[in-house]
Amino acid sequence: MALTLGTGPFSEQPSGHFDVDPPVRPLLFWESFPKRFRVVSGGETIVDSRNVVALHETGQMMRLCAPWSDVRRDLLTPGASSQGARIGPLRSWSLNTAHSGTDAVAQSIDAPPPAAAPLQDLVFFDLKKVDAWYLEDDLGYAHPRDPYQRVDVQRTSRHVLVRVGDTQIAETLAPAMLFETSLAPRFYLPPDAVRPGFLVKSETVSECPYKGDGQHWHVVVDGQRIADAAWSLTTPLGDALMIPHWFSFYPEKLTVEVDGEQLHS
Repeated sequence: MALTLGTGPFSEQPSGHFDVDPPVRPLLFWESFPKRFRVVSGGETIVDSRNVVALHETGQMMRLCAPWSDVRRDLLTPGASSQGARIGPLRSWSLNTAHSGTDAVAQSIDAPPPAAAPLQDLVFFDLKKVDAWYLEDDLGYAHPRDPYQRVDVQRTSRHVLVRVGDTQIAETLAPAMLFETSLAPRFYLPPDAVRPGFLVKSETVSECPYKGDGQHWHVVVDGQRIADAAWSLTTPLGDALMIPHWFSFYPEKLTVEVDGEQLHS
């Protein structure tokens, strides 16, 4: 997604073209991040920074990096070192507070290449391993939103048909198209376009800070279960507020046809 993932301009497989020789990949790009960033875990504030750097690296989601001066280093214990694809050696850090301990909660950039010297001694955290994180005073959700990522939803009159073999699961002439930066468009169908009896709620719920929670569904046809073949947005965000509880289907798991042409993943 965005600059460095999916088909973004600095991903491994960009969809567009440069009028100059493309940059060597993997690629690093960093810039100042204007929001206050805090990390809280084990009853302690581990990071409180207004000097955050947003780091973009080919094949990686954007990471928020803080200088050591804004990190409670006394609560972190150094661990093993590993080699980043482009960024150089990364030192792993474990968190040890009076109330909890977490392995490999953070990594520090110890020796970046000369061209990336400003990244020296910055630290980024695995936000799935901490209790909470905040941008300004808002509680973070899933992962930080990339400023180069966006989601647009457009109503359309394309004919969408979903089937398993000869069994029709859903059909509509009034779907919505969700466009997400660097990803293929997704088609969402209103609930009344889905035939009853084929969907069984899954325990899988994905999190997306752009669209909201994705409740997944199994598709069951003639006793055959196709796991997590569809999803709906139960708590939509942003433009996805236009399509609450609408369904989208994975074209790699089912046959999804749009105006008579089959979609591929």
